[in-house]
Amino acid sequence: MEITEKADGEILILSVSGEIDLNQSPALRTALRAKAAAKTPRLLLDFAAVLYIDSSGLATLIEYYQSARAFSGKLALCSLAPRVRSSFDLVRLSEVFSIFPDRASACQALTSGSS
Repeated sequence: MEITEKADGEILILSVSGEIDLNQSPALRTALRAKAAAKTPRLLLDFAAVLYIDSSGLATLIEYYQSARAFSGKLALCSLAPRVRSSFDLVRLSEVFSIFPDRASACQALTSGSS
């Protein structure tokens, strides 16, 4: 798994690639904890290159989501492959997370405050 970071105006975008599984989720957790500690106001996770996510990866995202709520941080995810999206749908996390089909619509929602 690789994570690259890019700022787009007020939004911090983390592009994640590879698999988010039990072996890789600690690296994502470390990155997200740093963003929570910095109180990142708007975070977008671009999953266009994520091939797979397991329950440990989902738990990592839930942990950040809960941390971000403490400082009114906004989180969105975009560009989920069907296999990855089905993992969110299976455990009904698509009802918790703001998930968008592409980066542009996610950025628009984060900027307008509707996520």
